[in-house]
Amino acid sequence: MAKRNTIKQKELSEEVQEEMSEAVEEKVEETENYLKNIFSQKRISSYLVAKNLPFVAFLAFLGLLYITNRHLAENTVRKIDKLGREVKEMSWDYKSLNAELMKLTTQTEIAKRADTLGLKERTEPPIKLEIVKEVK
Repeated sequence: MAKRNTIKQKELSEEVQEEMSEAVEEKVEETENYLKNIFSQKRISSYLVAKNLPFVAFLAFLGLLYITNRHLAENTVRKIDKLGREVKEMSWDYKSLNAELMKLTTQTEIAKRADTLGLKERTEPPIKLEIVKEVK
C-alpha cells in the first residue's frame, strides 16, 4: 500500500517512503540515546547532586514563595469580594432607612403621631408677641 502525500495528494515513491522511515528511526534512536545519557550513572553522581544542591534548595524556596504569594493574593481577593458585598448590603439598608425617615417626617405623619399624644395641629397662624418697654 503506497502512502499518499497529504499536501499534493499524490502517491509517494518507495525511495521517498524509505528515506522518511529511516529519518524517523534515526530521530527515535537519538531521543532514546539522549534520555539514556541524561539518566545514566555517569551524569547523575553524588558529586553532581551535592554540587547542585544549593541551586535545588533555592528553586524550592522560590516555589514556596510563589505558593505563599498566590495564597495571600487569593485571600485578599476573597476579603475584597466579601467587603464589596457588605458595602452593597449596607447601601441598601441606608437607602431603605432614609426612605422610611423621609416618610416619617412628612407633615401628615407628624400630625398623626402628635394626635396620639393629645396635641393638635394649629389651624390659625401664629401670633406675634411684642414686648413694650416702659421708659422711666
